[in-house]
Amino acid sequence: MESTRYQETIRRCALEKDLEMLPFGNLTVIGERGVNLSGGQKQRIQLARALYQDADIYLLDDPFSAVDAHTATSLFNEYVMGALSGKTVLLVTHQVDFLPAFNSILLMSSGEIVSTGSYDNLMDLSLEFQDLSKEEIEKIEEKETVEASLRDQLIKEEEREVGDTGLKPYIRYLKHDKGFLYFTLATLAHAVFIIGQLVQNYWMAANIGNSNMSRVELNSVYTGIGLLLVVFLLLRSFLVVRLGIGASESISTQLLRSLFRAPMSFYDSTPLGRILIRVSSDLNIIDTDMAFRMTIAFGTTMNMYTIFVILMFLTWPTVFVIIPMIYLTIVIQKYYYASSRELMRLDGMTKSFLSSHVAESIAGVMTIRAFGEEDRFFSKSLQLIDANASPEFHTFSAKEWLVQRLEILCAIVLSSSTLAITLLYLGSSYSGFSGMALAYGLSLNLFLVISVQYQCMLSNLIVSIERVKQYMHIQSEAPEIIEGNRPDPNWPATGSLRIFNLKVRYRPGAPLVLQGISCNIEGGHKVGIVGRTGSGKTTLISTLFRLVEPTEGNIIVDDLDICNIGLHDLRSHFGIIPQDPTLFVGTVRYNLDPLVEHTDDEIWEVLGKCQLREAVQEKDNGLNSLVAQDGSNWSMGQRQLFCLGRALLKRRRILVLDEATASIDSATDSILQRTIRTEFADCMVIAVAHRIPTVMDCTMVLGMSDGKLVEYDEPMKLINREGSLFGQLYREYWSRTANASNYLEGI
Repeated sequence: MESTRYQETIRRCALEKDLEMLPFGNLTVIGERGVNLSGGQKQRIQLARALYQDADIYLLDDPFSAVDAHTATSLFNEYVMGALSGKTVLLVTHQVDFLPAFNSILLMSSGEIVSTGSYDNLMDLSLEFQDLSKEEIEKIEEKETVEASLRDQLIKEEEREVGDTGLKPYIRYLKHDKGFLYFTLATLAHAVFIIGQLVQNYWMAANIGNSNMSRVELNSVYTGIGLLLVVFLLLRSFLVVRLGIGASESISTQLLRSLFRAPMSFYDSTPLGRILIRVSSDLNIIDTDMAFRMTIAFGTTMNMYTIFVILMFLTWPTVFVIIPMIYLTIVIQKYYYASSRELMRLDGMTKSFLSSHVAESIAGVMTIRAFGEEDRFFSKSLQLIDANASPEFHTFSAKEWLVQRLEILCAIVLSSSTLAITLLYLGSSYSGFSGMALAYGLSLNLFLVISVQYQCMLSNLIVSIERVKQYMHIQSEAPEIIEGNRPDPNWPATGSLRIFNLKVRYRPGAPLVLQGISCNIEGGHKVGIVGRTGSGKTTLISTLFRLVEPTEGNIIVDDLDICNIGLHDLRSHFGIIPQDPTLFVGTVRYNLDPLVEHTDDEIWEVLGKCQLREAVQEKDNGLNSLVAQDGSNWSMGQRQLFCLGRALLKRRRILVLDEATASIDSATDSILQRTIRTEFADCMVIAVAHRIPTVMDCTMVLGMSDGKLVEYDEPMKLINREGSLFGQLYREYWSRTANASNYLEGI
């Protein structure tokens, strides 16, 4: 890294103060998709990344949409006009404020270039460009957030159990859905099977030399006992399946309920890969392997010790060999298990890293290709794959090491039994028992190896229970519904909002993000929330929906404290149009009305109000037209209008706009603002916005700085007030458009 160029890049992109606010400066770990950065900070970091590359050509896709007027002016002067003064710059933007500084302008409409030329030429010759410029100026003339703790990183190290956890994970597994009962019954069924086998073989050995017993009778009794034992085998298998299904359903239900009810702070601080591994490979092990391997491990262990007892009974001198062999087996097993257990845990952790890296690479593939960093990301993928394959290789090697030593022990026991049979005179009538001893001795190799292997394998697989358990008891959000305190179905009726001494911190011990905010908002008012990056605007909105719980103070909506009602009752009665519109894979109808609460006529009516009717009708299947993942087959403006459509269908008395117009063009912005003015005329609208024209339409403006409310009044009064934050933002925005405004006045 070139330190001088790095520091210059930070200065040009106005990131000095932001880095000072982060807990570890430029070494702070950023969550997936930049969850702990505001929209403006993310854009400026992207600009810094581009500037540091020192390329010859720069393609800037609307880089000023998510920053306030002051920051936008600073970026334009320092970044575009300063740092890129000798570079070729292609700027895509919805804003006309900076266009006079560019050598050439391309005006596009419906996928075509309709005009090209300098700013002066287009203002003289292009009516479309004149209309676009006038629209921006008339909007003015007519009238985010770092919440980082100063104490630790957002992304925590993944939890990992260390050492032998004993029987706790097994007990935890068997506690689910009568697991102890099914496991006990399965064990008893297997014990009966072993005893039955012993009786069957003992009867055969005792009567094989009996001349009074015919071959037919001998085979009939032996076969009859065997068929009876099949019943117990089937019963054991049924109980094992029932154990596995019950435990799997119970664990997966608890895990998913815990994840669905987890607070947003959990997802901000937990990489997606960790969650995916637990709900995929870990749950798959619990679903398909745990009960089966537990039963085999326990059953083969019972068989192994039964064989040891039989050999000691039939060939008593082998007791002096078998007892030391049992001790050596336990020592070897513990030695192997200490390594294999940690290897299994490392395998789960490396899979999490690999999954997170793949997800991040897919999400940022355009940026990776644009900067030519494919080789670096591909190389990191190979490193993570190697890191994940390494525990698997060592596990295989350790398993072969174990099998070799166990087979040597089995060979010693079998040789000892054979030697004892040869050297001891047991009489001619003992020939059947000699065969029985050899038969059990030969099977010892199989049962001993399988028993030890499956015990160790089970100890490794139980790590999945440990990992899943970490996310089964996440501290959940408040209850969805509080039966004794449910609001009226038509709540809020007027939409009045009162905030008393509101204080918010994200974690205990973290600094206050909102510091004693108090204000009254009358029902039906349109309120704009303004402030610079990090002032707490988004936190205030998050607290309104209780994504973050208040530390102190109250929020009263229509005389009802929102902290005293369930989250479902609260959130379902508010409407929101977010900055980043979210569409789901499905149909147009599903994305507008996922709960199927409205008729097709109502949906078409809303589409008409959102100026989306023609776009949907052009699709072959109308309302059943498919929406791709993240709505990628619809433009950004159309996706934002879909969110407006949802809000229109819900018809809530309180509507929140969180930077809803930051990334859309002026035409879509006009549609959205006009529809909100018309359809939500009698509702409260709370708008967080960087665009000053959006705020000028509001009844009141709430100014925030450093988590405090610094002003709350009508827009024009704040503009004329000396020292007003909003007045300063307004003048900064106005200064950006002064050149264009003067030009319009002269034509």
